[in-house]
Amino acid sequence: MKTIILLSSVCLFAFSAVAQIGVAAERPNIVIFLADDLGYCDLSGFGSPAVQTPNLDRLSDEGLRFSNFYAGSAVCSPTRASVLTGRYPLRFGITKHFNDRDGWLPESATTIAELLKGAGYNTAHVGKWHLGGLHVDDDGVRRTDQPGPRQHGFDTYQTQIEQQPLRGRMGRERTLFRQGGTVLMRDDQKISPDAPYYSKHLTDANGDFALELIDKLSADGQPFFLNLWWLVPHKPYEPAPEPHWSATQADGITDDQHRFRSMIAHMDSKVGEILTKLDELGIADNTLVLFTSDNGAAFEGNIGELKGGKTDLHDGGIRVPMFVRWPAAISPGKSDAFGHSNDLLPTICDAAGIKLPADLPIDGLSLLPHMKGGPPPSDEIRGDVFWQLDLYKGLQRHYPKPKPYATEVVKRGKWKLLAKSGQAVELFDIESDPNELNNVMKEHPELVASMSAQLRKWLREDRVTQ
Repeated sequence: MKTIILLSSVCLFAFSAVAQIGVAAERPNIVIFLADDLGYCDLSGFGSPAVQTPNLDRLSDEGLRFSNFYAGSAVCSPTRASVLTGRYPLRFGITKHFNDRDGWLPESATTIAELLKGAGYNTAHVGKWHLGGLHVDDDGVRRTDQPGPRQHGFDTYQTQIEQQPLRGRMGRERTLFRQGGTVLMRDDQKISPDAPYYSKHLTDANGDFALELIDKLSADGQPFFLNLWWLVPHKPYEPAPEPHWSATQADGITDDQHRFRSMIAHMDSKVGEILTKLDELGIADNTLVLFTSDNGAAFEGNIGELKGGKTDLHDGGIRVPMFVRWPAAISPGKSDAFGHSNDLLPTICDAAGIKLPADLPIDGLSLLPHMKGGPPPSDEIRGDVFWQLDLYKGLQRHYPKPKPYATEVVKRGKWKLLAKSGQAVELFDIESDPNELNNVMKEHPELVASMSAQLRKWLREDRVTQ
């Protein structure tokens, strides 16, 4: 009898192991591409006449394209916190971009990398970080006075050293890309001058290391999360290597416009190499690949007819491209449903089969049911959506910043209220007026009062800064 029980136990164990393997095999690999200062119309698939982006267009065409997606801020660090945590940046006291000196995402924040790692994913970050913790000592070793990528759940990472006055100098000299390899940090240590990546252009260094990681991680037997945050097309505008420089030459454009276009073409090419790698390894079908931008366009970028731009809370500063491809689960198509960078964490955890802890506060909603063909979250379920950004009086465009200035936004369905220090300054119906030209505050005083009250309540809520 004991023998029979033992054999039954062995069979049960074997069946359980097979079942677990089956479940693991269904979990997708996850790749997030985050561009930097890419405007709503900077990709040819989103209407850009300036530069062709065939690889990103392919990704968009093979996936679900969102035309009404918003970044968590009009500058980078706050949105990056939103992407990683699914929470409003203000929850962590992040109210502007970090200065590479004394700002960081609190170590207590729960990130998407930590949640995926806890569920058995291998996690890697490549590229720009801008959430603190990337200072080094004289020996090139990462200082530990601020949390960095590993403290936020990434098993491995490659970034640039994000430290002043280094980055400021390379920005002014316009060498941050062309000499980007000379200031790379990998897993808490600056790379040495004899390392093969030391001489690489930054965009190549990011793309090539991502390719290495995909090769390595795909052979591990566990799903992987690759968080690839390009610096492109953020300033300094630098000429991309050939063939991208020659391919983007055009009559009647400035040198900066040419540099800008070549940078986007270079990024697009590296995305193409990564998509090809997924195909070659036979893992593209069960890899969720998502692309978006951290905020709207800066100087040379294209926001179409939208108002504002980087550093401004009108839609030109916060409405961004977004598309997601997961052939095993998501059919190609287009969606005009509202989405927000806070939604990425719950969406990806949903795709990975991760049930979020009941005590984990999240401001976003999973878009996965909608991505799979269901309806998007209703306005009633979503509720009011908020933005906060300290006042930048300068607009990073070739024209003045729109007035009146605003430091907050509350969005309720089709209504968008802009405020300064909690006091309403503009109200737009962005369904009928997507370019925010007709301020209708006077016509809707009760709506303004209600939205303003909710905004002020949100501004008073507790923040976590440690």
